[in-house]
Amino acid sequence: MSSIQLHGKVALVSGGARGIGAAAAKLLAQQGAKVVVNFAEREDAALDVVDQIAQQGGDAVAVRADVRDEKQVQQMVAETESRFGAIDILVSNANMQFVMKPILQMNWEEFSQKLNDEMKAAFVLTQAVTPVMIKRNYGRIIYVSSSSADLPTPYLGAHGAAKAALNGFVKYIAQELGPHGVTANAVSPGLVQTDASRYTPEQVKEQIAMATPLGRVAVPDDISGVIAFLASEESRFLTGTCTHVNGGILML
Repeated sequence: MSSIQLHGKVALVSGGARGIGAAAAKLLAQQGAKVVVNFAEREDAALDVVDQIAQQGGDAVAVRADVRDEKQVQQMVAETESRFGAIDILVSNANMQFVMKPILQMNWEEFSQKLNDEMKAAFVLTQAVTPVMIKRNYGRIIYVSSSSADLPTPYLGAHGAAKAALNGFVKYIAQELGPHGVTANAVSPGLVQTDASRYTPEQVKEQIAMATPLGRVAVPDDISGVIAFLASEESRFLTGTCTHVNGGILML
C-alpha cells in the first residue's frame, strides 16, 4: 500500500473512463480522494470505473463533458463543487484524436486540428479550476503528455508537436501559479497498452519492448503512480517539470 494519502482532496480526471485516466482515477480514489471521472462518449466505461471505485470503498462520480467546450467544462466544475466541494487536483488527460500521416502529406487543417484540440482542452480546464485554487492557495495540476514530444516517431507529427506545445504551456502555468500555492507538472509516457495504442502493430510493440531497458511496454498503472505522486504533498516543491515514464527508452 502506498504511503501517499489524499484524504479530503477532490480530484477531476479528464478522459477518466479508459487507459491512463481510469488507472489514475482508481488510484487517487484508493488513496482517499473523491474523484470525478470525466468522459465525452463512453459513459459505460466511465460508470464501470465509478463502480470499481465504489467497490473498493471510494467515492466517485462520472460526469460527461467535452473538455474543449468552455460551457460544458464550467458546468462540470459546478457539478463537482456541488457534489464534493472545491477541486484540489486536476489531471488533464483526455485523449484527442489526430491524423496519422507524414507531416508533408497533411494539409494545415489536419495538422492544426490536433494542436488546437490538445491546447484548448488544457487551456479551458486550467482556466476553469484555477480561480478557486488561487483563492485557497492550493492546487495540483498534472498534464499527460507523450514521449513523442521529444522522440520523433513516424506518423505522429501532429501528436508530437501538440504535446511539445503542452510541455511549454505547463512551464508557463507553473510560473504564473507558483506564487499562489499551485503546482503544475507534466507526465510524459512512452507507448502504453491502452485502447489508444490498439492500432500499433504487435511487431512494433515487441521492438519497443526490446529497445526498452526495463524490457516491456508500459501499462496504465505504471503511469498512474507518478500522477498520484504529483497530486500529493510529497511533490509540494516540484513544479514546471516533465517526468518521462518510459522504462528508459528515452533518457533526458
